[in-house]
Amino acid sequence: MVRVWVTGGAGFIGSHLVRHLIHTKSDWEIHTIDALTYAGNLENLADVLDHKRHIFHKVDIADSNSVENLWTEAPPDIILHLAAESHVDRSILSPLDFVHTNVLGTVTLLEAARRHWRGRSDTLFYQVSTDEVYGSLAEGEFFSEASPYDPRSPYSASKAAADHFVRAYGHTYGLPYLISNCGNNYGPYQFPEKLIPLTITHLMERKPIPVYGSGQNVRDWIHAEDHVRAIDLLIQRGQRGRTYLIGAENPRPNLEVVRLLCRLYDELTGSSGSESLITFVKDRPGHDFRYAIKPSPSLKALGWSPQVSFEEGLRQTIAWYLSHPDWLDRVRSGAYQDYYRFQYGERLG
Repeated sequence: MVRVWVTGGAGFIGSHLVRHLIHTKSDWEIHTIDALTYAGNLENLADVLDHKRHIFHKVDIADSNSVENLWTEAPPDIILHLAAESHVDRSILSPLDFVHTNVLGTVTLLEAARRHWRGRSDTLFYQVSTDEVYGSLAEGEFFSEASPYDPRSPYSASKAAADHFVRAYGHTYGLPYLISNCGNNYGPYQFPEKLIPLTITHLMERKPIPVYGSGQNVRDWIHAEDHVRAIDLLIQRGQRGRTYLIGAENPRPNLEVVRLLCRLYDELTGSSGSESLITFVKDRPGHDFRYAIKPSPSLKALGWSPQVSFEEGLRQTIAWYLSHPDWLDRVRSGAYQDYYRFQYGERLG
């Protein structure tokens, strides 16, 4: 039995990965590790939470004593590290939270792995990272494996630091590792602070849809299920000590995405005039203009390609939120409402 830790496994991408691994790896024991902060939600794992090969642990990965105790209880063969504070707007408001989880948490895990995996070559520390570490692109450009790091926000700086620590532990201590940098994910279970679920929830409630600036900032979108299939393939066949880029080659201006969501929502619900809800608001500080990512040729050579078209993926995502209003109500707690009012209240007037 292979024992696997999935840190951040109750979050958006983490829950998709946990579910995927449980359904596809009959000889793997999956341990979800999550501090259950605002974006971590056990409801995301409701259908697999009590599975015989799944164990949940509420642990802050930056707490070295808790990590050490867990290692004694359930020593892993593979660590799939997805635990991270991930929202750029929140990083601007509270950068130290991002240093705590994304940097200190990563190094705490690496230290435990260094001590306990010494001399083993059959282990893996897999760091799931972001294309935002590469900074902002000019029109028509794409990130590649040769792109230099140039983080522009506290979030991307914290992820860049974590990536560098993973490489440093690999080089200095011989720790087997992989890093993958991915574009913007979307799909079911995503916390409603992000663009796509935020837009969907505002469409459901017929509220103004905030769009930063002119809406021309570009992001590269990939469905969560395509992302986790790539992670699974790299766990099995990726070359240790390498970095892979994962993307669907789907860069689009934010305004185009919001308009597409409005059209699809109207088609699915019989509503009309949803585009009239679009409201342009003051841009956020230091807003990177363009992210676009070319997937690693070696990833394609291993047999991976995105399977979910953007329009179909958005249709499925809208339908999921429409059919899960109770989930949406529960995750939007009082704390979320406070954040929302602070972030958008003045901008929306």
